[in-house]
Amino acid sequence: MLNNLTDTEDGEGGPNSQGDGNPKESSPFINSSDEVQKSQQYDGKNMALFEEEIETSPMVSTMISSLANYSNLPQGSKEHEEEAPQLGTLMGVYLPCIQNIFGVILFLRMTWMVGIGGVIGSFIIVFMCCSTTMLTAISMSAIATNGVVPAGGSYYMISRSLGPEFGGAVGICFYLGTTFAGAMYILGSIELLLIYIVPQAAIFKMEGLEGAEAEAALLNNMRVYGTLVLTFMATVVFVGVKYVNKLALVFLACVILSILAVYAGVIKTAIDPPDFPVCMLGNRPLISKGFDVCAKTLENGNGTVTTKLWRIFCDSPFLNATCDEYFVNNNVSYIQGIPGVMSGILKDNLFGTYLEKGDLVAKKGVATVEGPDDPLTNSNRYVLADITSFFTLLVGIYFPSVTGIMAGSNRSGDLRDAQKSIPIGTIAAITTTSLVYMSAVILFGACIEGVVLRDKFGEGVNGNLVIGTLAWPSPWVIVIGSFFSTCGAGLQSLTGAPRLMQAISRDGVVPILRVFGHGKANGEPTWALLLTACICETGILIASLDAVAPILSMFFLMCYMFVNLACALQTLLRTPNWRPRFKFYHWALSFLGMSLCLSLMFICSWFYAIVAMVIASSIYKYIEFHGAEKEWGDGIRGISLSAARYALMRLEEGPPHTKNWRPQLLVLVSTDAEQNVEQPRLLSLTNQLKAGKGLTIVGTALEGTYLENHPQAQRAEQSLRKLMETEKVKGFCQVTISSNMRDATSHLLQASGLGGLMHNTVLVSWPRNWKQSDDHQTWRDFIELVRETTAAHLALLVPKNIAAFPSNGERFSEGHIDVWWIVHDGGMLMLLPFLLRQHKVWRKCKMRIFTVAQMDDNSIQMKKDLTTFLYHLRIDAEVEVVEMHDSDISAYTYEKTLVMEQRSQILKQINLTKTEREREVQLIHDSTGPASPITPAAPLTPATEGGAQTPGSAQVQMTWTEKLDGEPAKPPGASTPEGIKDIFNMKPNQSNVRRMHTALRLNGVIVKKSSEAKLVLLNMPGPPKNRAGDENYMEFLEVLTEGLNRVLLVRGGGREVITIYS
Repeated sequence: MLNNLTDTEDGEGGPNSQGDGNPKESSPFINSSDEVQKSQQYDGKNMALFEEEIETSPMVSTMISSLANYSNLPQGSKEHEEEAPQLGTLMGVYLPCIQNIFGVILFLRMTWMVGIGGVIGSFIIVFMCCSTTMLTAISMSAIATNGVVPAGGSYYMISRSLGPEFGGAVGICFYLGTTFAGAMYILGSIELLLIYIVPQAAIFKMEGLEGAEAEAALLNNMRVYGTLVLTFMATVVFVGVKYVNKLALVFLACVILSILAVYAGVIKTAIDPPDFPVCMLGNRPLISKGFDVCAKTLENGNGTVTTKLWRIFCDSPFLNATCDEYFVNNNVSYIQGIPGVMSGILKDNLFGTYLEKGDLVAKKGVATVEGPDDPLTNSNRYVLADITSFFTLLVGIYFPSVTGIMAGSNRSGDLRDAQKSIPIGTIAAITTTSLVYMSAVILFGACIEGVVLRDKFGEGVNGNLVIGTLAWPSPWVIVIGSFFSTCGAGLQSLTGAPRLMQAISRDGVVPILRVFGHGKANGEPTWALLLTACICETGILIASLDAVAPILSMFFLMCYMFVNLACALQTLLRTPNWRPRFKFYHWALSFLGMSLCLSLMFICSWFYAIVAMVIASSIYKYIEFHGAEKEWGDGIRGISLSAARYALMRLEEGPPHTKNWRPQLLVLVSTDAEQNVEQPRLLSLTNQLKAGKGLTIVGTALEGTYLENHPQAQRAEQSLRKLMETEKVKGFCQVTISSNMRDATSHLLQASGLGGLMHNTVLVSWPRNWKQSDDHQTWRDFIELVRETTAAHLALLVPKNIAAFPSNGERFSEGHIDVWWIVHDGGMLMLLPFLLRQHKVWRKCKMRIFTVAQMDDNSIQMKKDLTTFLYHLRIDAEVEVVEMHDSDISAYTYEKTLVMEQRSQILKQINLTKTEREREVQLIHDSTGPASPITPAAPLTPATEGGAQTPGSAQVQMTWTEKLDGEPAKPPGASTPEGIKDIFNMKPNQSNVRRMHTALRLNGVIVKKSSEAKLVLLNMPGPPKNRAGDENYMEFLEVLTEGLNRVLLVRGGGREVITIYS
């Protein structure tokens, strides 16, 4: 909340933006007053206490009006809102939902579904689908009443609840569903036109065709007419949406009149059942075209004559003709197609009769004479099943008839009180339509004969629409009414889908779709309409209503599933902003709705379900990797936080097992004056060690105070992030500011990480010019860091000559990684080369392990043991044991130690006298006064030739601050010639001589064996416990690694990090 209140208008990345760089929701009431208003707001003395915060916190008294009337409509919807009337619940939500829910399936497939699935099976399907939409509506109501929902409806709700990735994926699924719904409505209207209204309009004639040819002709007609109707509808939408909206009420009236006509027909069957005969041959209904009388022969004054039906089944019109065997053996009879609601036909229609494609539609329980092996002849004269039917297919075909529940929320921008109207209107509409559907299933089963119900295209009832045969006063009420309502629904889909695409495009979450955000000057989405028409055409080319329906079922089910998920997540996470006005929701209901949606997806078609999920997942991943960064305070961020907290709490339960141990790195880098990283190759090495696994924290320290250096800290953080992105290092960055670098680094070491997610390894580069540096604090800080890592039981990795390490783009085609295993400190030396060789830079390098045998060691046995140990560790490496026999300390070692100690002594004396010299300079300056031309010499620290003290040089050249008389100011301890003579006459410490001897001997062996190696890893000795010898420690390490190109010094953290056990 605080972020929202302090966000400025240029928070979108403007010049004054100092946030995290993520665009936030714009807020109309912050910084919206001009300078004059600002100055006037605090004229009174009562509020002077707050006057310095006017920039970020305006007075409530001046802003309360803006807060109360806060409107955050997306671009393009404001003009629409100004023009549109402020609609109430009935006109704004209830009736649009009714119009969208009742559609083509009710008129064209509902009776067939009841005939095939039976009353019980169909009722289960309807109940499941209606329950799904009701539960979704409850979840949607909760989301819609949780704050202002601007125009954008369902997409806006999902994206703001589940985040841009889910929002984009589900938004596009919803868009595809709406587009394919347009295709389904157009196909439905063409089916009504060509089969029931004007069959003679068919371009591809179906007369005389049978089987596959007739089906192909019908589909081709659908394609041609569908394309023409789509073109016409798209043109209407392009010319003006206002015409579509004006016609909406007409189409709605058609739907309601059609449904009322059906109920009126049902009531009439109870009082006076209509005479609606169906001609049967045995138990098979006959296609009514081609004959006029349902009889084989007729009696007239001249005797018995044959009918047209006789001529269909026999080879001549004479009584002695050869006829179809089934025709000869079975009688022709009439049955009533609509026996009426009181007839008791319901019990015959209770259970399903699923048919294979090409099966005969037959009446159950009627005697028929038929040989078991008799071939089916004259099949084009009987009513046949056009597709193979099964329960799950019926679910897929029926589900689109319950979609359309979002119609109200999609109009949220036009509603007077969206938070009140959306829940009431949507739930009332779903209740109404569910009651109509459930009652229709029972009434159809109770009124209409089973063979008529299963006759999908009404072929046995003179080509009438089956539901039309039930309607009163005429079948044409239903045919014409359903045709117009279907056309209207198609137009609504072609109007709504482009607007949804435009909303997604303008949000910028899917960069590739940005072009579809453009439109005409008045905001009409021209490009999005073109895309919608193209996708809709693919649905029309499929041409079969039964094949298109399951496709859009998938997309709608996926959309509804995520609406339920959004509500459940927000409820369970209890985010502070989750305060819906609609109180009748529960997370369990949302989860039930989500489960139903998922189940129905796989019930409809497992294949389409997987395809829909793959599409949604692909869009999700695309948005995740390439989408614009959006921060909408969504539920997925909330679930990420909850999951992270849970995981961190689990990590706290104990340290990781040795098998799970991996280096969790804290990388310490230094920055220059411009806050650019000085050792970028450290991050290259980090990437090679980690390959994106585990924890990486890249930290840097700044000197100063937090208040003064905050901008530098932000620059340093941006610089770290940029470099981490370049080097593909996945992790976090941290900048610490303290009064001195030593403390800042120590704070980083102590405070980085959270709970159990802590670093266990520190990676820091070797202080490069520690000998030449005028400031000796650099190497002192380094040694203190080594001590602190040891105290904290952290492993330490120190790459020397970091600039020579390979970048991520380099590849070693051959070479060795040499490990010098001198002391065992947990197995880090074994693990690191293994991890490095996982990266493509080091993949082709072989691993060699060297260990040192002392005088009394059995080197052969050592090699065997080491080989066995490596075998158990599953690490491939060459093994070599290097023997180092005791030898006398050479004069060179003695001399090198002496030079080191002399240099150390001189540096110590210089360091001790630094403060005194500075004090002396100040005294001289004060005594000369401002008129004096003499100023102190610049260098206050010893300068040596070439910037470095050369060990063993005969003369130590020093420049001290000049006194007034030109005589050098001598430091105490070196004020007499005897003082300097003492330094050059000193004898080396025996302990230091021994250490130098070891360093030289080891270095000699390492250089001899590993000078050609691509990388040398060796144990890093610990610093001396006595701080007096710190500078000598640095010298020992220099001697140890001299002559080697790339060295990684390793100190273990005091625990085993590698194990032989599985």
